[in-house]
Amino acid sequence: MSSEVRCVWPAQALLGEGPLWSAVEQVVYFVDIERSRVFRHRVGYEGGEIFEMSEQTCALGLCAVGGLVAAMRSGFAFLDLATKTLEPIATPEPERPGNRFNDGKVDATGCFWAGTMDDAHEQPTGCLYRLDRDLHWERKDEGYVITNGPAWSPDGRVMYHNDSVARHVLAFDCDLETGSLSNRRVFARIPEEDGYPDGLTVDAEGGLWCALFAGGKVVRFTPDGKRDRAIELPVSNVTSCTFGGPSLETLFITTASTQLDTEQRAAQPLAGGLFAVEPGVHGLPTPTFAPHPETRRPNP
Repeated sequence: MSSEVRCVWPAQALLGEGPLWSAVEQVVYFVDIERSRVFRHRVGYEGGEIFEMSEQTCALGLCAVGGLVAAMRSGFAFLDLATKTLEPIATPEPERPGNRFNDGKVDATGCFWAGTMDDAHEQPTGCLYRLDRDLHWERKDEGYVITNGPAWSPDGRVMYHNDSVARHVLAFDCDLETGSLSNRRVFARIPEEDGYPDGLTVDAEGGLWCALFAGGKVVRFTPDGKRDRAIELPVSNVTSCTFGGPSLETLFITTASTQLDTEQRAAQPLAGGLFAVEPGVHGLPTPTFAPHPETRRPNP
């Protein structure tokens, strides 16, 4: 156990994102969106495995029957790294070729949520989607330049989601059974000097952890929106975080080397690495995507 931040894999990702803990495998998955790669790091070992993908892989979730559900650049898919097969599920935005998927996560009911963004970082064309267990998707929110998150309170009644360009951490009242969202509100505002809110995770006490891109840290908010602590990293572009380890005691943190100039890269040799720290609180178990076994009727 260590309260010091350490780099467990200097993976040199351009845009490391989406850490995902698998308790069964005792591994952390994460992606490099810009290089179309999936990484797998086994706890207690140095480095890990790299899987080259045919399309940008933006977010991952565990499947209850094995394998992964993914938000690829263009849409949802099942991903089996063992057989290197990709099975498309749905393409929600064929009319928006400038968009790509970004961040995503499985909720406690076994549905997969993921958001899209304008790849040019200019237009508010990004949306938030839920892929249901029957493999149908539904648009749940819109109007984002860049989406990030989501994450849920331990009881599932509050969903957090980031409007990154606006520097807003949003909160919604959430009915996980129906997937309905209401009472959209600003939970926290990130000051300009702290960069942009990126990936999110929630601990067992209900604290919300938010990675700050261009801010060099992960910050924790109490359930009432008060910022109560920060973990500094030796790199500026901090992208996301999740809890893992045998007792969910370790916070794994992804980072990026994109948007750094030559001087900044020299000063931050670990940019793009996977980091870990024991912050003194534990996380929540990773939910799994659980499609109905009799249902294989995705919408387009």
